Amino acid sequence: MNISKLYRKRLIPAECIPLNDDVIVMQNDEVIITTWNTLHPKAEFSHGCSCYFLKEGIKISKMYRADNSLLHWYCDIVDFSLDETGETLTVVDLLADVIISPEGRMKVVDLDELAEALERDLITKEQMITCLRSLNHLLTMIYRDKFDRLCARLDSLGL
Repeated sequence: MNISKLYRKRLIPAECIPLNDDVIVMQNDEVIITTWNTLHPKAEFSHGCSCYFLKEGIKISKMYRADNSLLHWYCDIVDFSLDETGETLTVVDLLADVIISPEGRMKVVDLDELAEALERDLITKEQMITCLRSLNHLLTMIYRDKFDRLCARLDSLGL
């Protein structure tokens, strides 16, 4: 695999945007690791890094404030689509997210958007099944105190 372009596709709101400024730090058949600055400036965070777990359907991001302090971990449930050249990866946000604070508080968010996407036929049955299975896998890792195994990929690179 030799990914050179990343796209983020959202279902709500409907958009597909190139992540031209993301820097791919490392990639193999299991993960892609990137660093990035926010697409739209935000007061609460300015930059971060992400690890795309290609087989698990999970994207783990560390979001940092401008002073480089960790705001939180943001975990997206995603699906991946690779173009025919094998160089462009589109990451489809399946809406369900988990936010974990540095103190360990966890919050599952955007399940209402997931329901809306299903009601409006914006998400397929297969995507919904993938989303729920990936969310269950992520929550099981968190509940069993194994979230650090997912974080280790970023930590090992000093990100």
